Amino acid sequence: MRKIYPCLRFMSLIIGIFLLPGLVFAAGDIKIGIIDTYSGPPSSYGLDVLDGFKLALNKINSKGGVLGKKITFVTRDDKFKVDLGLTEAKELIMRENVNLLMGTINSAVSLAVSDLAKKEKIPFIVTYGKSSSITGSKGHKFVFSMNENTEMIGKAAAIGLAKRPFVNYWIAGDDYEYGHAIADAVWTHLKRIKPDVKLLGQSWWKLGEPDFTPYITSMLSAKPDAVIIATGGAGCIPFLKAAKNTGFNRKVPIYMHTATELSTLRPLGLDAPQGVIGTANYYFYYPETPENKAFVAEFQKAYNRYPSFGSLIGWYTANFIAKAYEKAGKVDSEKFAEALSGMTIDSPVGKLTVRQFDNQLMLPMFMGVTKKVPGYDFLIATDIVTIPAAEIMPSIDDIKKTRSKN
Repeated sequence: MRKIYPCLRFMSLIIGIFLLPGLVFAAGDIKIGIIDTYSGPPSSYGLDVLDGFKLALNKINSKGGVLGKKITFVTRDDKFKVDLGLTEAKELIMRENVNLLMGTINSAVSLAVSDLAKKEKIPFIVTYGKSSSITGSKGHKFVFSMNENTEMIGKAAAIGLAKRPFVNYWIAGDDYEYGHAIADAVWTHLKRIKPDVKLLGQSWWKLGEPDFTPYITSMLSAKPDAVIIATGGAGCIPFLKAAKNTGFNRKVPIYMHTATELSTLRPLGLDAPQGVIGTANYYFYYPETPENKAFVAEFQKAYNRYPSFGSLIGWYTANFIAKAYEKAGKVDSEKFAEALSGMTIDSPVGKLTVRQFDNQLMLPMFMGVTKKVPGYDFLIATDIVTIPAAEIMPSIDDIKKTRSKN
């Protein structure tokens, strides 16, 4: 009997663990593995995506989930590092047995995980990585982008900047894949729309650069009409701090994608620089539609703060996932990928479609200028201009050309 009791106690412990709610995943659940940056400056973006995702997921699961199954998830912090993100993706596939992968803000991580997803034939939904290569030259059946890419950013920025009187530009940014990609896209399209623009020079700093003062001094000495800043999630907030501290924003107009985004401005409070031109895909105060107001109210009730674009990404990504599994009719990677490609859903910013050819989500873009406004303890965007999704999507012919080179 002494040999039996320890076994019984062990079995009871195992059974007890599986009966405890919230500690383990029930057999048959749809399990999502989320890889993102949850530490350091980019974490505000990753955490917003996660909160928006949970908000939608709770509602989906409260109504019975999808296909009679609950949708569950596990998270991993890639710390903005490619090797760590790839290791975590492999662990989620091999050990956690997830049904699909999601996340990543670092474009280099996005591309590395995408390559793994292609080999393993598992769907991967990129939520914040912005490289146009994700659904462009490196695109494949199993990778999807739920946000704007560098090509879309470049087109939108060019359309907005071309309407301003700037002619002589300086480009500066993070010396990595995203920084160069966004700078190239902005300049290529701006040159096409407004051929008389001139590039006076460029400055590139290492990722995580702690001191921007020498670069700012150099840019000011060149006396450009405007400066295009190409920074990623890790560099937006630190650079804007430096711009405010040095008075850079008062001496020369600055354009930076996401400079007007809540996830960038909220951490800076009223210390953010005014007058910075920025593009973004979402503002909680714009558009002033019943759908957007309802989403904002729901998010505020759940988290006691305003939703950012990341929050919206998480929200509609969860809804796309649920609807794709419902359309697929079963938990199957091939059928899920086929179902999600070409799908359209309603959202706070209108109907959103995953373009079937390249699995790129079609999103509108908004351009505004940072400003202090009574009633907010952070800066918001003013003078907002809407640029429709159809005007900024990469052409299918261009996607075909880039893919044919690989």
